Amino acid sequence: MQDHCIQPIGIVHSCFKEKFAIPRQPALAPAATGEIELFAPYNDPVALEGLEEVSHLWLSFIFHQTLASAHSSINSKPQLRVRPPRLGGNKKVGVFATRSTHRPNALGLSVVKLDGIRNNRLQISGIDLLNGTPLVDIKPYLPYADNVGTAFNYLADQAPELIEVEFTPAALQVVLLHQTRINKPIQALIEQMLAQDPKPAYQKLDLERVYGVKIWDLNVQWQYLSTGNIQVISVDLA
Repeated sequence: MQDHCIQPIGIVHSCFKEKFAIPRQPALAPAATGEIELFAPYNDPVALEGLEEVSHLWLSFIFHQTLASAHSSINSKPQLRVRPPRLGGNKKVGVFATRSTHRPNALGLSVVKLDGIRNNRLQISGIDLLNGTPLVDIKPYLPYADNVGTAFNYLADQAPELIEVEFTPAALQVVLLHQTRINKPIQALIEQMLAQDPKPAYQKLDLERVYGVKIWDLNVQWQYLSTGNIQVISVDLA
């Protein structure tokens, strides 16, 4: 069997600086934005001709952190069954029935919104991509072919149930200041990201624990409340 070598054509600059709390599917956080930097020769405007007629894109990319972890493991073996977070992290199913990052070739696929092109860089939103993700291909989304009205997936037939996110007054004040500073929808991103409950489903609720994640150049910290809501307690420069 012939081996094939896939070379990245670009890289994704994302609001998500670490894997924890990234939405588990694209489009679940419309405020999650980033841009695609293409490498030569694909950064030529000629390669982008026609994209002004397209609203959404299919992105093929590499799960680079998962791949790095696999390469660093001496006893790394192919994973034929995985524990999807959506099923609580305890139930195993076949790898091809999931969108787990632990794949035979560490390749991912996401639909994102194309917001425009600036300086030959694609401005995208509704992303679920880690900063620095290597991109291997871009294809236009075709509504008449890609939107299958009769499709079903009984393993995950509904979007995740959302929980309420609130801010302490001090945290909200800081968020609004940084939102103006970098001109990004920080409050909406935090709300959309945390409303999907990034905590692993198998992990017991700990009201004393402080969770944190880095987005853009900020560290966001939050706690779970006895009501089941999430409260953002601090937002500081990283």
